Amino acid sequence: MSALQKESRAELAARSALSSQRTGFRALLPFLGPAFIAAVAYIDPGNYATNIQSGSEFGYKLLWVVVLANLMAMLIQNMSAKLGIATGKNLPELCRQTFAPWVSMMLWIVSEIAAMATDIAEFLGATLALNLLFGVPLLIATVITGVVTYIILMLDRYGFRPLEIFISALVLLIGGCYGTETMLSRPAWGQVLYHSVVPWVHGSSAILLVVGVIGATVMPHVVYLHSGLTQRRIVPRNDDERKKIYGFSKKEVIIAMSLAGLINLAMMYMSAAAFHATGHSQIATIQSAFRTLTPILGPAAAAVFLTSLLASGVSSSAVGTMAGQVIMQGFVGFKIPVWIRRVVTMLPTVIIVALGINPTETLVLSQVLLSLVLPVPILTLIYFASKPHIMGVLVNRRYVTWTAIACAATIVVLNLLLIYQTLGGTLP
Repeated sequence: MSALQKESRAELAARSALSSQRTGFRALLPFLGPAFIAAVAYIDPGNYATNIQSGSEFGYKLLWVVVLANLMAMLIQNMSAKLGIATGKNLPELCRQTFAPWVSMMLWIVSEIAAMATDIAEFLGATLALNLLFGVPLLIATVITGVVTYIILMLDRYGFRPLEIFISALVLLIGGCYGTETMLSRPAWGQVLYHSVVPWVHGSSAILLVVGVIGATVMPHVVYLHSGLTQRRIVPRNDDERKKIYGFSKKEVIIAMSLAGLINLAMMYMSAAAFHATGHSQIATIQSAFRTLTPILGPAAAAVFLTSLLASGVSSSAVGTMAGQVIMQGFVGFKIPVWIRRVVTMLPTVIIVALGINPTETLVLSQVLLSLVLPVPILTLIYFASKPHIMGVLVNRRYVTWTAIACAATIVVLNLLLIYQTLGGTLP
């Protein structure tokens, strides 16, 4: 079956849902995909280190931060998906059409830096997983990661559904791995439930981790990407269809982001149960987490942990490349072959590995770069989503806009604190 036939089949299923010929979960099925691709950014290797360190040092006490961060992310990703549905354009395209050329160029440059910083973190995660799981040398593991992600991206030749299904399957694999880790670590469920809703912060170390969890949750590249995934996927023919497509998209965002949130919670409470409860309160790197898991929960738990990390690194690397294409094409109207972009974005990671630079320090630096860029997509997204002449019937209601502004302000302030502490500043 050709790609065009597959696209037509997916669109026919969506049209059946829009005309109410499909009902229930069958109606939602044709619209599942974009949010699951976006959700990959919320369970990428950068989240592993932060969640593991938080759980090992403070036990269950920072679970509420994961819940708060996930609710913020859910709101922002929903707005990004809605922008694509309402306008038929992605966020970078709207920036290029609205702002002066020099502004658009500056936005493109900082967004490209964010995309490359993201790629470094994701590449390093998959590289470390291959190294620890199979003993593959780091440099060779980097090349393998690049080849595998390129092959995944080639699924796009067969239409949007195969790529969506494959990446969604990797998200479900990560979820299954953490379901297994949950059974093996046996967390204290009373503590999990209590600390998921009751805030707690004590001392500058806890503040740093709160900043790290929230500040590094919403990723700039995926805010751009989600609008690109929905902009022409199922094209609405009128305002009524626009509302219905958005209704399905909103449900998908809730499902996908809730799954990502549960995985992040599982990362932290597994660390609390396996490390903090056994006196290992200084687990700050992926390597030390792997080596400590083996004697505590057994080699199976350590292998499952690395399997989830590998799936996370590979899937997020593919998503990062997709985001890079949307950013470049949207801001400057220029597109390059996927393999060239894959090679170019691999180079920084290859250089880092070849020079023997500490991977954990590199991950921290990449998060700082992302923190600097993060306000750009969030603030432009809020600006466009609040304009009736751009969004039409899907314009944000006033309370949604103000809630989004509050979230953006919180994220920006926390990211500034993260940068301040990373550069050596201290909080009282």
